[in-house]
Amino acid sequence: MKRDKNVSNIVEKQDGIILTKQLLELGYNKMQIEDYVQKGFLIREKWGTYTLPEICIDEYKSIQCRSEKIIFSYATALFFHGMCDRVPHILDVTVPQGDNVSRIKRDHSEINFHYCKKDLWDLGLTTVTTPQGFKVNAYDKERCICDIIKNRKNIDKQIYVQAIKEYFYGSYDHRKLLKYAKIFNIEDKVRVYMEVM
Repeated sequence: MKRDKNVSNIVEKQDGIILTKQLLELGYNKMQIEDYVQKGFLIREKWGTYTLPEICIDEYKSIQCRSEKIIFSYATALFFHGMCDRVPHILDVTVPQGDNVSRIKRDHSEINFHYCKKDLWDLGLTTVTTPQGFKVNAYDKERCICDIIKNRKNIDKQIYVQAIKEYFYGSYDHRKLLKYAKIFNIEDKVRVYMEVM
């Protein structure tokens, strides 16, 4: 059996990852997919996620593909924005309250899930580039700062201090930060940082 060039081309165009759902939509059945895996044409990365044998998978992109509701947040988003120099071993993601992520949790013990009200879940959503050059969803700098100020007790002190310094000593968007702070009911705390820094 020859390798299916159509599947290879699609996987390469999608940053090296394809989902079972996408293969089924393209007209492949589950037996064909399993046959491709058995013959080594496709590699099963995680449940429902496949790649090609010659592709070095991007961990962040692989996780992002598991659910369109996943947004990289907290220390992981800070790392993407250059506000934290520690490469995250535990990845922080935020999902809307009520979303079922049990299968993703089972497959990815290295993920720390945060839950957010659905109406605030996409506030500050932006696209960032991973170290391997792939695009993923993350919160912008202002949302990250509001999240860590709001949840200061649960944030590593070194990450917290570095992020605050990087943000307030650099150029930042005062209006956007205050807008988010007001929504999260931490405007007074943010104003203190703005005055002190």
